[in-house]
Amino acid sequence: MTASAARDGAPIAALRPSRRVPPMPTTADARERSVRRRVGLAWGLLVLNTIVYAGSLLHIPSVVGKGITQVALPAALLVALTVNRRIVVRPNVFLCLLVLLAAEAIVTSLQPQYFSTVYRTFRFAELVAALWLLTPWWGRRDLLLVRSHLVSLAVVLASVILGLLIAPGHALADGRLSGVLWDVPPTQVAHYAAVILGATVVLWLCGRLRGRRTLLIVAVSAAILLATHTRTALAALIAGLLVAGLSLIVAKQRVRKVFAAAGAVAAVAIVTLSGFVTAWLERGQGTSQLTKLTGRTDVWGPLLSLPRDRFQEIFGFGLSNDSFNGSPIDSNWLASYQAQGLFGVTVCAAILLFLIVAAFFRPRGVERALALFFITYCLVASFTEVGFTNATPYMLELALAASLLMEPAATRRRAAQ
Repeated sequence: MTASAARDGAPIAALRPSRRVPPMPTTADARERSVRRRVGLAWGLLVLNTIVYAGSLLHIPSVVGKGITQVALPAALLVALTVNRRIVVRPNVFLCLLVLLAAEAIVTSLQPQYFSTVYRTFRFAELVAALWLLTPWWGRRDLLLVRSHLVSLAVVLASVILGLLIAPGHALADGRLSGVLWDVPPTQVAHYAAVILGATVVLWLCGRLRGRRTLLIVAVSAAILLATHTRTALAALIAGLLVAGLSLIVAKQRVRKVFAAAGAVAAVAIVTLSGFVTAWLERGQGTSQLTKLTGRTDVWGPLLSLPRDRFQEIFGFGLSNDSFNGSPIDSNWLASYQAQGLFGVTVCAAILLFLIVAAFFRPRGVERALALFFITYCLVASFTEVGFTNATPYMLELALAASLLMEPAATRRRAAQ
């Protein structure tokens, strides 16, 4: 302390460099952390429920494996109830359309000849109820549900990588990467990798992620995507990033630079790596297999020509495992027509139309860009994948898009109180 300061009577403590003391956590902060954890857990359980168990390298009994995925949905519902005890919901058009699908499935399942669809109908209704209970946390600025979804998919991909290290021969059977610790087909592995990659790029373009972390996530997820040799996920990823980027190109200089660099890289790749790209896309298949979409059209033709009465044409045959004569349908629109008739196809189209229109009226930003990525990805994938009328990751990602397009609550009520 200087002599002049001493003469002026300045306190010694005022002249010492102050140390920043972290604020003590309050009860409200602790409650908010607890709410975030439970919301994230509920969403993770919803993701687990959508992963159909078909076997495991660990020789988990089929009853146990299927039981884990089936119990995950009611567990998610219970966790959502613990965080939303007052059952406070935010009305929105998206979930109202899902209620229409669930109500139609219930009406169909009450028909004696379709009574076997009751379980899947009840499962779909549970999923819709769980989404309603989580609506108070839709529209959050911290992207809580999106982060929970990406973390859940990352856990699944971590199990795929671990299986590759333990049993590379099984994981790379037929030359396509799949999950072996928990049987995840290559198409689903590609779906998870593409969603993580695309969402990470969008977050980085909006300045929500740092460069090093983004580079690591993109490198790993891109390697997994390429190892699956899945064309649908790649096409949906490119389309989703293109639409999301165009929604930001006016406002973000980083997006304009990335688009310019991506165009240059694509041009060089087309000229120098066209043979490799073509071989990767063909996957050793002949022209007939490509024109038939790897045998998908062999199922679509008989499905459309199946005789139906008026009720079956309008309301379908009830929810099933999205197969026809023992073969997967592999098209959301045809699967919707088979399960819920023209009514289901119309509602699916209304869901996409509503989300696109809602995105059009949202201001530019990370929420709109992410929503457009999810919508575009699901739209492109819907032609060769199923998922809008059942408990699938595609349904959850459309719910994420709807949550991102919802306005933040002016005064968020704490439902747990």
